Amino acid sequence: MHRRTRSALRRVALAGAALLAAAAAVPPAHAQARAAPDGRTPSGGGLSAVVRYTENGIPHILGRDYAQVGFGTGWAQAADQVCVLADGFVTVSGERSRWFGQDAATDGSLSLLTRNLSSDLYFKGVRESGTVERLLAAPAPAGPSKDLKELMRGWAAGYNAWLAQNKVTDPACKGAAWLRPVTTVDVAARGFAIAVLGGEGRGIDGITGAQPPAPAGGARPAAPQEADPREADPAAAAQAAREFFDTSRYDMGSNAVAFAGSTTASGRGLLLGNPHYPWQGGRRFWQSQQTIPGELNVSGGSLLGMPAVSIGFNEKVAWSHTVATGTPVNLHELTLDPADPTAYLVDGVPHTMTRRTVTVHVAGGDPVTRTQWWTRYGPVVTSLGAGLPLPWTTRSAYALNDPNASNLRGSDTALALGKARSVAGIQAALARTQGLPWVNTVAADSAGGTLFTQTQVLPRITDELAARCSTPLGRAVYPASGLAVLDGARGDCALGSDADAVQPGVFGPGKAPTLRDAPYAENSNDSAWLANADRPLTGYERIWGNVATPRSLRTRGAVEDVSAMAGKGRLTVADLQELQFANRAPAGDLAAADAARACSALPGGTATAADGSAVDVSAACAVLAGWDRTTDAGSRGALLFDRFWRRLTASTPAADLWLVPFSAADPVRTPRTLNREAPGIGRALADTVAELRAAGIALDAPLGEHQFVVRGGQKLPVGGGTEALGVWNKVEARWNAAAGGYPDVANGSSHIQAVGWDGSSCPVARTLLTYGQSSNPGSPYYADQTRLFSEERWVRARFCERDILTSPQLKVVLVRERR
Repeated sequence: MHRRTRSALRRVALAGAALLAAAAAVPPAHAQARAAPDGRTPSGGGLSAVVRYTENGIPHILGRDYAQVGFGTGWAQAADQVCVLADGFVTVSGERSRWFGQDAATDGSLSLLTRNLSSDLYFKGVRESGTVERLLAAPAPAGPSKDLKELMRGWAAGYNAWLAQNKVTDPACKGAAWLRPVTTVDVAARGFAIAVLGGEGRGIDGITGAQPPAPAGGARPAAPQEADPREADPAAAAQAAREFFDTSRYDMGSNAVAFAGSTTASGRGLLLGNPHYPWQGGRRFWQSQQTIPGELNVSGGSLLGMPAVSIGFNEKVAWSHTVATGTPVNLHELTLDPADPTAYLVDGVPHTMTRRTVTVHVAGGDPVTRTQWWTRYGPVVTSLGAGLPLPWTTRSAYALNDPNASNLRGSDTALALGKARSVAGIQAALARTQGLPWVNTVAADSAGGTLFTQTQVLPRITDELAARCSTPLGRAVYPASGLAVLDGARGDCALGSDADAVQPGVFGPGKAPTLRDAPYAENSNDSAWLANADRPLTGYERIWGNVATPRSLRTRGAVEDVSAMAGKGRLTVADLQELQFANRAPAGDLAAADAARACSALPGGTATAADGSAVDVSAACAVLAGWDRTTDAGSRGALLFDRFWRRLTASTPAADLWLVPFSAADPVRTPRTLNREAPGIGRALADTVAELRAAGIALDAPLGEHQFVVRGGQKLPVGGGTEALGVWNKVEARWNAAAGGYPDVANGSSHIQAVGWDGSSCPVARTLLTYGQSSNPGSPYYADQTRLFSEERWVRARFCERDILTSPQLKVVLVRERR
């Protein structure tokens, strides 16, 4: 090394050491606090942190305690994402209608609903009822720990300090009246929204729209023997529930795989995490490293507004999450008092529903007031999605039980995972905190261990309870979807408790499907059954997920790939990187050759489109045959197959599509062999060829010319593929022929991490945040990692002190709260 280079490195290291000493000299937050925070004031004053930025704007946040690290995290998140964060705080305050109009659609980040008014009615009801404050006040472990409360307090203070000391330049909220300081309760309310995202958050329209069939004391109710024509149809409801809780239909998803030391070159574990989350809005990830010397040192991705690292790694262990198949809610069918549809019977005793009357202020209009109805089981709900109506009749109604509406422990779980030292420590942290609402955990450690576990907060619905207490609707719906509909009129149908559960009415962690120290542990949003195809997990209750049923193409392709890798052995982090961008399309391997043969067999090369027109598809046959079966940006034929396959699978039942049906004895390889005689093939080919030609898109155009994003006026090609194709590197984009095909990514690969260990004191890690750290178009970190993703390049993670201090782009900032 040249003398000048050594001197420069030494100066940087000494400067970094001085800053570390300065940070250590900062008194603890509680020593400078003016007054004890009550959750409604952001800070007692005097908080500070050291933020060290390295390449791609990744902050390494250093503080003496949780409040200080929270302060640095809130500051740094605001610097990158202030407008997205502020928009989310408007949501959880129930003020979207006031600022954006009652009929405008939300971005769906913190709930799944149709318009702002429904969102506000729900979240304002949550706030006015004091739900979040009660959860904050609950003692740990049922409630949040002191460390988490301090972290949230610091986060709010850091966000506020950034607002007070900086000008907002992002055009999305520059000068906006809705940009305001926040409190600890606001931060906790965001955590509450994330916790109920898979439950109450999916039923908000049905909760806020639920009204009794007639006012109490009003018109004569139907006689008991009269059937109400609006009552739910069990068969239709079973199908609707199956679709509603089908994880393959979710916008979000994920892959993760852990490899044991027996399969790796170093004898230590490896982890590849590939979550599929929205590229816009409040469910984006954000990267950081959080360090409290001697207490916490963790690097990874946090969901925006969350004060702790959600998925990541430390010196000894790495973990990721995947959206789980557990059904996080259940219904109780209420038997109503014949004289009053707002009263329900339990063991013959009437109970009056609780009214929650909420008034929402509306831009340009009069305030809107609605009443919600709550029971001992949860809110009355009249639908779960558009396809599952749950009518409130004069005889019955349905109440939604979501145990995660009592769960503010998610960030405690994240903190505990960040401090774990092994996969056993990961499992113990999950068991102790029990804060994950709707995800699995996959982990690997430096000793070579692996873990898959579905430790999540689920209603304690055993198969025995469902068999004994299901209503007629429940007997149809539960086997199909895991959604139990219990008889709410019977006290003996209460959910009960497990001895190892931290809250009543949920499963304890001892019941969670779990796999330890398998050669590989993998999940791609199917149930726990095939976390390792050689060691299937069975014996769990239906609510956790199904067994011996068809797997998604993404699961099948993933299991094929990772089991082959494990069998090959000698794996390294580079192999994980190769897997991430292999872009193999399992659907293509299964069906492209047969589709090409079916195409060639069409008389005269002509097929009939859906509109009855004849289309010459002969040119498509050679393109399908020559396609390389990948979704690389340069792949020719991938776009043609993608559009064809979406059409074919949407219109053709699986029983008609494959010649070899699914077999539980061979779940990875079945179903298979495309039925070349399926009538939908010709129509799908004709419609696809006509569509591409009308858009001026060549049938053999490289995928990246028509699957892309635009950043700073530059068109960036994007590889990867949709759920329908089964691609690990999942990319979901909305088709817009006029704009060139798939001109933007809605959901897909997000915070990717490939982590291993080589025996040194530092983990070997490569990361990639596909959409970058900042949502501000003026930021240098708005598109830098998107360009890397387009080029299939990675970021070298800087975890150890020497790596941080020798970064050529090191920027160190001491951030303080002004009094």
